[in-house]
Amino acid sequence: MTNPYVPLLVMMGVAAVLAVGGLAASAVIGPKRYNRAKLEAYECGIQPTPHAMGGGRFPVKYYLVAMTFIVFDIEVVFLYPWAVDFTELALFGLVAMVGFLALITVPFLYEWRRGGLEWDED
Repeated sequence: MTNPYVPLLVMMGVAAVLAVGGLAASAVIGPKRYNRAKLEAYECGIQPTPHAMGGGRFPVKYYLVAMTFIVFDIEVVFLYPWAVDFTELALFGLVAMVGFLALITVPFLYEWRRGGLEWDED
């Protein structure tokens, strides 16, 4: 009888070979035309400016957008199982989801009040 972990180890080995092989192939085959624009850090299309001592302030809107994605990702992660087992969970599931959605509404309203959902330039 063979070890049950052999297929897993083989799959991990194949994945490692493909990953390293892809990186090596792109380093060997890929074009090497560097210019000033390619070597600069990408800053969302905004020209980078020097920061004040101590790093300066970072705009809050970046954090609010990240919080939006996190809030909605967590919401989807919890709503899918509830939707799948809706009949099994019955009243307990309904009460839990209403409580969860009420709790999720708090950061959403906070972000809305802070202007995180307004996409026009300042």
